[in-house]
Amino acid sequence: MTEATPPPEPNQTTTPAEAEPNGSATGLPRIIQTVTNVNVRITVLAIITALVIGAVLIALSDEQARTALGYVTSRPGDFFDASWTAIEEAYRALFRGAFSSNRALSESLTSAIPLVLAGLAVTIPLRAGMFNIGGEGQLIAGGLAAGFVGFAVTGVPTVIHLPLAVLAGLAAGAAYGWVPGILKSRTGAHEVITTIMLNNIAIFVAEYLLTTSKFQAPGRSDPVSRPVLDSAKLPRLLPADDLRIHAGLVIMVIAAIAAWVLIERSTTGMEIQAVGLNPHAATSAGMSVGRVTVLALAVGGLMAGLGGTGQVLGLNHRLSTGFSGGLGFDGITVALLGRGRVGGTVAAGLLFGALRAGGRTMQAQSGTSLDLVTVIQALIIVFIAAPALIRALYRIRAESTGTVEVSSGWTS
Repeated sequence: MTEATPPPEPNQTTTPAEAEPNGSATGLPRIIQTVTNVNVRITVLAIITALVIGAVLIALSDEQARTALGYVTSRPGDFFDASWTAIEEAYRALFRGAFSSNRALSESLTSAIPLVLAGLAVTIPLRAGMFNIGGEGQLIAGGLAAGFVGFAVTGVPTVIHLPLAVLAGLAAGAAYGWVPGILKSRTGAHEVITTIMLNNIAIFVAEYLLTTSKFQAPGRSDPVSRPVLDSAKLPRLLPADDLRIHAGLVIMVIAAIAAWVLIERSTTGMEIQAVGLNPHAATSAGMSVGRVTVLALAVGGLMAGLGGTGQVLGLNHRLSTGFSGGLGFDGITVALLGRGRVGGTVAAGLLFGALRAGGRTMQAQSGTSLDLVTVIQALIIVFIAAPALIRALYRIRAESTGTVEVSSGWTS
């Protein structure tokens, strides 16, 4: 006599986002878990190590140092003197371009505004266990909407026009983040795949729109929009003509504070973190994983949309192909360096903004390529993603976690 299988209990429905355990439901890669667990000491040492390797690259790329390298066995002092001179000139120019004057500080902060906002677009979903690679598309969507309202709406005062343009960019970015959230919560579609595809859609749609009569500037054959009206421009914060820092800095600060309050001081933030840590436990506690998924990606899109809004209304004052400049992708680097924390993301965005501003001065004054800044940024992330390497280099004892980390794929 066989025992009958009991029928399934009624009223127990499982959404695709809740159907699998934490690793596969969220798709959170082990590399992201590693990065978010890196402590501050490892982060600082990763930055120092990247700068040291950057110094070696500066020496090897300097013509005088390379010439002296051929005589290093007979005249080693010449090589070291030439190398030190090249490194000192490059890093001194980098520092001057980032911090030495009001103009330098203005450029650093101006560069940091979209980086911080794009980084928050990654950080917030990261806390919910998702990897938002769609910051570029969300930034483009926000910039397109803000720019269109900025030049298409006429005859209204600044007090109405500017907030309307900012809200349009904010809403467009949030809507573009909402789409992969809905796809994940309703169908289980992986956010990495959907956001990558949505990036491409945003890029090509923007290129098309800039050739239409609704966007393209009259008399222009190239894909450039009409200029944003003065009533929709973000005002400059300082009166000098050569200081480009604009009110987007205020928006960035407000957005960062709001993100911190959301994640660290609200019930919704507790739910976001609970879902990121263990969606099964969150479901058992009565939380809706699907709702949190949509919310986290929509708020992330909102942050990226604000980044695009600031670029268009505060800096470029018109739309053109490539106006995003890859800032949405740079936001991934900023969020990883910030270890998935709001405060860390802001600090990382300020650091990378300073590197960008200083890098331009470094290239102009010392001849060192601006690409070195990109190399340094990449090295920082490599070392943060491999904390065991930093511990080995500096003989730091690893924290005991009771587990052994192994390499794994996206769904482990």
